Amino acid sequence: MPTDPYTPRTRPSTRKKNLTLSAKEYSKITGTIASVRRSRDPRDDIHEGSDISARYLREDQYKSQNEPSFIAETSFVRAPLNSRVSSVNIGHKFKGKEKQNESLDRVPLEIQEALILEDLLYVLMGIQGTYTTFHPDYSPEDDDPLQGIRFVVASSLDTSLRDLVERILPLGTYYTAISSFVELRSHLDFGLVNHALCAAIREMLKDYQTLLSQLEHAFNTSPDFSLQKLWFYVHPTIHTLSLIYQLVLELATADDSPNESDDSAISSDAEDEAKNEALGFDGAKLKAVLSEINKGDVDVTGGSGIAVKGGEVIAIIYERMQNMSGDPTANALYGTLLNSAGRPYVAMLRVWITTGRLDDPYEELLVKESKFIDRNILAVDYTDEYWERRYTLRDGSTLGSSKRQQAGVPLSRAVSGRLPGGACVPPLLEAWKHKILLAGKYLNVIRECGIEITHGQDRTLGDLSMDDEKLYKFLEDAYSHANRTLLQLLLRDQQLIPRLRSLKRYFFLSQSSFLTHFLDLSASELRKPSKMVSTAKLQNLLDLALNTDASGEDMMFREDVKVTLTDSGLYDFLLKVVSVSGVLGGEDGENEGGHGHEEHKKEKEKENKKDMSGNDALALDYAVKFPLSLVISRKTILRYQLLFRFLLHLKYVEQSLASMWIEQKTTPWRKLLPEHPDFERWRLRVCLLRSRMLSFVQQILAFTTFEVLEPNWRALEVKLEKVTTVDQLLRDHVDFLDTCLKECMLTSSKLLKVSGKYPTISVSHYDGALTYVQVHLDCVQFYASSENVSLLPLVVRLNSVKAAS
Repeated sequence: MPTDPYTPRTRPSTRKKNLTLSAKEYSKITGTIASVRRSRDPRDDIHEGSDISARYLREDQYKSQNEPSFIAETSFVRAPLNSRVSSVNIGHKFKGKEKQNESLDRVPLEIQEALILEDLLYVLMGIQGTYTTFHPDYSPEDDDPLQGIRFVVASSLDTSLRDLVERILPLGTYYTAISSFVELRSHLDFGLVNHALCAAIREMLKDYQTLLSQLEHAFNTSPDFSLQKLWFYVHPTIHTLSLIYQLVLELATADDSPNESDDSAISSDAEDEAKNEALGFDGAKLKAVLSEINKGDVDVTGGSGIAVKGGEVIAIIYERMQNMSGDPTANALYGTLLNSAGRPYVAMLRVWITTGRLDDPYEELLVKESKFIDRNILAVDYTDEYWERRYTLRDGSTLGSSKRQQAGVPLSRAVSGRLPGGACVPPLLEAWKHKILLAGKYLNVIRECGIEITHGQDRTLGDLSMDDEKLYKFLEDAYSHANRTLLQLLLRDQQLIPRLRSLKRYFFLSQSSFLTHFLDLSASELRKPSKMVSTAKLQNLLDLALNTDASGEDMMFREDVKVTLTDSGLYDFLLKVVSVSGVLGGEDGENEGGHGHEEHKKEKEKENKKDMSGNDALALDYAVKFPLSLVISRKTILRYQLLFRFLLHLKYVEQSLASMWIEQKTTPWRKLLPEHPDFERWRLRVCLLRSRMLSFVQQILAFTTFEVLEPNWRALEVKLEKVTTVDQLLRDHVDFLDTCLKECMLTSSKLLKVSGKYPTISVSHYDGALTYVQVHLDCVQFYASSENVSLLPLVVRLNSVKAAS
């Protein structure tokens, strides 16, 4: 098929138009060019023309075959604005390669300046020119694009121009690195904070590109435009872009793992190498295959497994701003980037502290949610997981302790020591993180109750920034509102104080007439082994006793009191807890852990041979609904049950000794037998021992009720009247119960072992009973003098019993 002959395009002579030189200057330059052409061989022009024709033909063919598709161009999806500038790797390699070997030695200084100015306009966009090219060591496949592209100028350039050119060249490196960062961090997985930061940097690059268009216009139209003027215009921009470049480098390298871990990950032992070689993969081939597999992937997580996002990005920007606070330009630039990057972070904070909803799709916020924990777990949970672990801080810190709980907390960065991602709390919010957590938790409880939250976001505030004082006043107001709303819900709407008073009445036996009535009604049932006791029958008897005795506020909550039977005895359970886990004290458990555990196992084996009676297994339970179950949780109810069983044990021993006194009033005990003086002396000793043990038990019971439970309850009521936060309410309630347990001698393994022998002491063994009383008194005296001074009143009481006898 015949084709038209190819006619090379004539190169337009734009030098005069572009430079707009004077007539004298133009004549001088054209004369110089003409003399150069006369000295050249005419065949060179022919060859040059043919070379030009071949080059244009190759370019046209390349463009027709390799022009990228619009749909396949990923930059349109990631960052549409970046697509306006062609990729560095494809479209601009041809600019400087054709004349790369031409020397500027014989070119006049004016022409050198004009040529290098045109090149610099390309370099400032990250595109290599004719005489300003990529560094020889640069490789697009191997070099990290976030480090930027380095440029070098031709060695033949005049030294008077080289100094200025080399000062301007870093702009191209800064621009390419920043553009690559914006394109990479616009990926969805890097989160909203990175997206906002990239948008702010992109706006700054728009100003830079506007400056370049103005410089290009001046280059094309102004005859006075020179390299000095270019330096004058771009000099402030160099400092600005260098600041952004340093920030980009720190963000890009923050998640780099140390070299040692990289080397250890790549290296393999001799056995693995032999196995790979047998499979056809030697070390080099295997690494090449792995690198090829990972080549096209976007590495979001970096070396630590968590991307640099969320609070970590804000922390890095803030630290750079603080470190360079003496530079006004850096302070203003980083302040602008901090406000822009912090906008989505502040927006998520506002939603959390005003509605109680956690809208954090990329895990950037300092608060995290454990969705597998819901409020239904409160009915069977003995660890307060819902309140303690449903919403927590990502850095693992708690309000009561500054130490980080390691469970679920990511490891710090190897280089900076900073927590990664959202676990890094921005320094500006470090002092507010607990209030932020609690404000959202309080409102979340209210939402779980089905109550509409009317506070909402204050629209009059507008956009809040990280360094705005209004933000922290807003945080304080939101926290106060959430705290006040939940306190009002618990104390007034849910009647928390009357609930606690009913617990005191039923579990602490403050008015124990119902218990006496209940024990009388259920005496025959409770004497049976615990496995044979009917819980339903006991519940009916308890309801009967409560209905007979209930009055006032107790009438409202008596239906919530339930009867339950435990699987182990009180002292066995407490000894196991103290000796093994040390939850309820553990002051002796650490020293006697192994020995105490062995003794417990032996005693347990004996106990298994003989079933526990209903009196030892009896306990009360209390049913509450959400949100009261936050305060009266299973964990606190367990403490109430331990105290109730201790008091019930004392009451049972007292009742047994009192019934024995009734028996001693009968004729067989009162009849005189002068012919048996030994028997009469034995009866007298038994009566004295019963009286002494009754006084002993009554003194312990009086001390427990009047000097432990009642004063601590009065102190709790005073605290509840002054309580200001829900967490303070929870702490005060738990502290009250822990103090009662400790002062009732239920947290010391030695005292528990002695107290557990109450039901095993027989009044018929006079010497053994006296020995038990003396041992118990000695243990209480030792414990009161060494660890718990609150037991001193009990020592006085027991000594009075000893002196009276």
